[in-house]
Amino acid sequence: MSCVFPVAIFGTLALSAAVEVPFVPRYDAILLVLLAVQYLMYRSGLETRDELKVICLFHAIGLALEIFKVNMGSWSYPEPGYAKLFGVPLYSGFMYASVASFMCQVWRRLRMDMTGWPGFAPSALLGGAVYLNFFTHHFIPDFRWALKGLVLIVFWNTRIIYRVRTETYKMPLTLAFAIVGFFIWLAENISTFFNAWKYPDQHHGWRLVGFGKISSWFLLVIVSVIIVAQLKHAKAGRTRNDS
Repeated sequence: MSCVFPVAIFGTLALSAAVEVPFVPRYDAILLVLLAVQYLMYRSGLETRDELKVICLFHAIGLALEIFKVNMGSWSYPEPGYAKLFGVPLYSGFMYASVASFMCQVWRRLRMDMTGWPGFAPSALLGGAVYLNFFTHHFIPDFRWALKGLVLIVFWNTRIIYRVRTETYKMPLTLAFAIVGFFIWLAENISTFFNAWKYPDQHHGWRLVGFGKISSWFLLVIVSVIIVAQLKHAKAGRTRNDS
């Protein structure tokens, strides 16, 4: 259930690759379908208003990154479309938002909590540095390995507490980063197979996305978790104050 929105994205990509929609470019059709899915999830109660706000925030963050990366030549969206901004289809932000959707849903459904959270300042500064590195490594040295080391230090004592039915489990947060990053890499291969976007080496035929991209998704997951966790902590604090 926590993967409803990501599955909707993959299903839409697969269907749109096999079935041509008349009078509507493929990228625009994908955007319309995903907007409809989001509306239905919210209206049906599968998604709360707060979760919808988080998804909108991640859509904006992801779209900004996409626009920069596409214009730097990292990858491209070669198909035509009306709903494109600086060469990037607007639906692309939903692929980042789907990660946020999963985070929010799984947090609620598994009644997640954390121990050893480093606090707002260390996590926010680290998350900001990770996000900026996606931009700055085109102009200055890439600090991703140094950032990964800082992640291990800052979150060394942080554990996720999650509950499945009556059982309670714990997991190191850094392990969760790696697991989710790996599955996003798998999703990336599925997405490029269905021409959601193309890397420069995929224009003459699909090929497996390099394993090195797992490290990029590992870092992106960190940004996602930090934002969601801080919002959850802020909401919990407001609830305690109101009571």
